[in-house]
Amino acid sequence: MSLSPHRSHTALRPAALWIATACLAGCVSPAPDAAAQVLIFGEQHDQPDQQRQVADTVRLLAAQGQLGAVVIEMAEQGRSSLGQPLDAQDVSVQTALAWAGWPWEVYGPVVMAAVRAGVPVLGGNLARARLIEAAADDSLDARLEQPQRERIAEAVRRGHCGLLPQAQEPAMVRIQIARDLAMAQTVHEALGRFPGRQVLLLTGAQHASLDRGVPVHLARLDARRQVRVVMFGPPDDNLRADELRSAETTLQPDPCAAFATRLRSKPSAASSVAADGGAPTAQPPGVAPRGCGSPRADPRRSAAPALHIRCIGATRLRSEASAAQDSGASTAQPMGVALR
Repeated sequence: MSLSPHRSHTALRPAALWIATACLAGCVSPAPDAAAQVLIFGEQHDQPDQQRQVADTVRLLAAQGQLGAVVIEMAEQGRSSLGQPLDAQDVSVQTALAWAGWPWEVYGPVVMAAVRAGVPVLGGNLARARLIEAAADDSLDARLEQPQRERIAEAVRRGHCGLLPQAQEPAMVRIQIARDLAMAQTVHEALGRFPGRQVLLLTGAQHASLDRGVPVHLARLDARRQVRVVMFGPPDDNLRADELRSAETTLQPDPCAAFATRLRSKPSAASSVAADGGAPTAQPPGVAPRGCGSPRADPRRSAAPALHIRCIGATRLRSEASAAQDSGASTAQPMGVALR
């Protein structure tokens, strides 16, 4: 159910309004905005109902002949499902996309809904091989105004349980900006490749935010494009979107709370987590835990989208931690404690 039919660059409606108007779990996903050339879904990675709704939207747009391409954060730029047959096996599509580190059981339905409809799925994320370059590239700072960078930095701090050394923040912010630029460029190229059709981007809520994420960079590439950002759950003052949709909440354990408990009981816990190369989470590597330090117990709340920048698995965590370290940032504490 849409609560904001017109674009607003302010925070969405109060939580009470969301709670009063939220549909029950299992409700039909709302019809997308047909006028938008770019439809961006900003999701929380550990909330399966959100991905289910995006898969429904992909099927609907494809059935209507409106969908030109699906761009996803979960695959690197340059990877695609192009050339895959309509009846392709999941493993074949995963190989084409070089799928790694993201739970296929959650995102596979979105990808395969597009493949079954003959709609190409394009990787949009920055390649891991470019992380160190991005972390050290201070020209990325000029891509956003200082207040925009500070909002990203604040999300980085919260998403890393308040444990990220301050000296590493600029590198992590640059990586975030570089990811947004890569996704914006991929969407822009897809619009040119599939003229007259919509392009759907699935990414985390921080990347989708109208005030600092992919939409900012898309507007600079082509301000004529109409973009609509859809997010899920109760309002969040730290994010900006055009539309807020209700979604069933899957409660998750708080990795930061668990990590704090370990630190209180055993001060060497930080070193052991760093040695493991993993995030403070009870979930296995590659399964995306929710943002660190966010509310867990209220069943009315979906996982806070502002905390998209969170630990998502050992492989990517090590990549970004190493990039921040190798870019020249100091390492006041062990890398890998709670990075992304």
